[in-house]
Amino acid sequence: MTRKLEELFGFDQLNDDTATPEPISETLTPEQTRTAIISIDATIDKIDEALPAIRDLEASDKELDDLAELAKESYQNLSDLGMNVDSRFSAELFAVAGTMLGHALTAKTTKLNKKLKMIDLQLKKLKLDQDAAKNRGKFDDVPTAEGQILSRNDLLERLIGSREQKDN
Repeated sequence: MTRKLEELFGFDQLNDDTATPEPISETLTPEQTRTAIISIDATIDKIDEALPAIRDLEASDKELDDLAELAKESYQNLSDLGMNVDSRFSAELFAVAGTMLGHALTAKTTKLNKKLKMIDLQLKKLKLDQDAAKNRGKFDDVPTAEGQILSRNDLLERLIGSREQKDN
């Protein structure tokens, strides 16, 4: 980080000695991990409750409907005007009228896409909630194991020893 950015955001000046943080080597037991996950989940639920619900979705729908209606009216007015002017000028008027109709179609499509996306997000959230409800009791009785670091020779000795015990 540059010194100007540090000064701008009010960060402490870092010395070269403290520039590399020491790695954290803390191992947690399975019970500590479970309690940490439960507390994190509770915190996430509190955050979800604190966030306000999405508002003004209907207002944006109304705005898109108004835009589509305005574009359709403009299309109709330009089409009528194109019929009443000289043929050499009407081509450009009909091109603009077609563009207005395209804008109306785009506004309606955007409105439908937004609704479909909201429904999709609601379905995904419902599925996640159902999966979380199914898996709540599932991980309580997960067996844990311990491991050992072995050299190749130690591993071969154990394998040979297990074969000799099976043969006897």
